[in-house]
Amino acid sequence: MKTTLARKEDHVPHWYIVDAKGKLLGHLAVTIANLLRGRNHPLYTPHVDTGDCVVVINAQSVAVSGRKEEQKDYMFFTGYVGNDYRRTFKELRQEKPRFVIEHAVKGMMPKNKLARAMLKKLYVYPGAEHMHHAQKPVLLEV
Repeated sequence: MKTTLARKEDHVPHWYIVDAKGKLLGHLAVTIANLLRGRNHPLYTPHVDTGDCVVVINAQSVAVSGRKEEQKDYMFFTGYVGNDYRRTFKELRQEKPRFVIEHAVKGMMPKNKLARAMLKKLYVYPGAEHMHHAQKPVLLEV
C-alpha cells in the first residue's frame, strides 16, 4: 500500500461562508479551525496547507453558553509594569467583534508558522455584508 502526501500545488482551496448568528463560539471555532487546516479533505496532510478559505458573517451576534457573557474576560498587557487590563466578552463583542472569533480559532490551531499562514485565510465580518462574492463561497451549516 502506498501513502500519498499532499503538495501545496495539488490543492485548490474552496471558499465557505459561515453565518455566526446565534451559534455557540466554541462549536463555531472548532468547525472553522478544521476547515482552515483542511481536515475535511481525504488528502489531509498535517505539514502542508491543504485548508480552505472561510468567510464568517454576523460575528457580532455570536453566542456563548451560561454566564460567560459577563464572566469570560480577556487579559491584555502593554508591556509596562502594572499596565494589564481586562475586557469582558460582552464589551469586546461590541467593540471588536472580529477579535472574539479570531482569538477562539487561533487558540485551536497549532502554534507554528504554518498555522499563522492558515489564519490568513480567515475573513471575519461583524455584519451580514462581505466582499467575497466573486469567489462564490458555499454556505456551510454549522
